[in-house]
Amino acid sequence: MSESPLVLVHRPPNLNFMDELLSRNYRILNTHTSSDPLPVFLSRQASSVRAFVNIALLKIDADLLSHLPSLQLIVCTSVGTNHVDLVECKRRGIAVTNAGEAFSEDVADFAVGLLISVLRRIPAADRCVWSGNWAKFGNFQLGIKLSGKRVGILGLGSIGSLIAKRLEPFGCIISYNSTSQKQSIPYLYYPDVLSLAANNDVIVLSCALNDQTHAPHCEQRSDGGSWEERSYNQCGARRTD
Repeated sequence: MSESPLVLVHRPPNLNFMDELLSRNYRILNTHTSSDPLPVFLSRQASSVRAFVNIALLKIDADLLSHLPSLQLIVCTSVGTNHVDLVECKRRGIAVTNAGEAFSEDVADFAVGLLISVLRRIPAADRCVWSGNWAKFGNFQLGIKLSGKRVGILGLGSIGSLIAKRLEPFGCIISYNSTSQKQSIPYLYYPDVLSLAANNDVIVLSCALNDQTHAPHCEQRSDGGSWEERSYNQCGARRTD
């Protein structure tokens, strides 16, 4: 009887339940069990690894892949794959999978929560209370309501569509920019990021991080500022850069 495939697992130490699940059908090799630097560990023990389960968003580039000559599959537990050199994987014939829509509902919930938090200045108000400034100075500056805001969504895929659905009960006016206009969607479509930003109070980024979408906010406005400044200022959020 042949041995079961060897699977490399890169995970936080506390997620040990993954080992139990995978060990039912595969032999498991954990990166966190060795004190050696990762390249040394892989060179010594991972030459026959056929699948790599990457839970901790480890950067997978050509150098790392050179230590895995038998690798056939990379399983990313995230939706994004920007930490994986997809071009190099394709060259080596390595398949790459991601989490698909497994976390879409949760991310959409969290995005709306963050939006309310920013507009209503909830973190700043919380700090004001815990620091004792509420008792010293009294009323905290009011935030801005989400209801009725013009919200532009950059990337109306699985997550973006769920965010839009959650914003509808707030009476938000929703528009979007995506790789192409979606004929079945009632929201207003803008063909470029700049026009989307110019016609909305809030911009929600819900797109994959890649060469085409990297840092769209760095484009310059006609007044010399950046679209990042416009989005932050209209949201009433404080810049952190």
